[in-house]
Amino acid sequence: MIRLADVTYRYPRATVPALDGLSFEVSTGQFCAVIGANGAGKTTLCSALAGFVPQFYRGTITGSIEVAGLNVVESPLADIAGTVGLVFSNPFNQITGARFTVRDEIAFGLENMAVPVAEMEPRIEEIMRFAGLEGLADRSPFALSGGQQQRLAIASVLVMRPKVVVLDEPTSQLDPVGAKEVFSVLRSLATTAETTVFMAEQKLEWVAAFADRVLVLHQGKLVADGPPGEVLASPDLGRYGLQPTRYTQVARAAQLAGLRSADTPLPVTLEQAVEFFN
Repeated sequence: MIRLADVTYRYPRATVPALDGLSFEVSTGQFCAVIGANGAGKTTLCSALAGFVPQFYRGTITGSIEVAGLNVVESPLADIAGTVGLVFSNPFNQITGARFTVRDEIAFGLENMAVPVAEMEPRIEEIMRFAGLEGLADRSPFALSGGQQQRLAIASVLVMRPKVVVLDEPTSQLDPVGAKEVFSVLRSLATTAETTVFMAEQKLEWVAAFADRVLVLHQGKLVADGPPGEVLASPDLGRYGLQPTRYTQVARAAQLAGLRSADTPLPVTLEQAVEFFN
């Protein structure tokens, strides 16, 4: 569904590449998270998957990027938008402000796609139930909580039924409750709708609990790729400006103190930590 082959990208007037020789594939229905310190290239990668790099930001790119069968470097952005949905870190940047209710905000993209009303209404109702917004249909988008607004931003993208959803740190401004709401919606999306989810994120505890796979970027390079339990427990995370989850840190300290066997796999989630210490 997503395929990158030796992708290198440099912004205009930049002296070093933002993306440096990236090659990886993401299969249909996979929830793939990309992590990395600030400046690692996460946002640039998300923009590249949606075609904004290099078509909007310009710059120089080599290699190939294919998403759902489209060459996103060369395909028109209008064609990409119907296949790849992009969700920004701040829902205020996504909410149009042109509609007065949650229902109408979700309908905005469908109206622009000229979807018939008879088809539009059941799609809106379906996506509101899926995103947990059905009780908020007549409320103003600006009267919602941060978590609700982000779920609205995601619903506004999902209602157009993209094959791939790309999210650039969508929980960066949310509290733990709001963050869990967003992750739960995305997990359900990947599981039940076979939509590919590609998400840049800093909250490693939620990544550990919900993602199928984790990529680590460092200075534009792909330095790690694997299941959350393997990548997030790696002692190499610190080299890339990342801290493991609190559960991994405590468990590693217990191993160093001789309280647990050094051969026991380190936990990355609360559930795994409970099992580790029991």
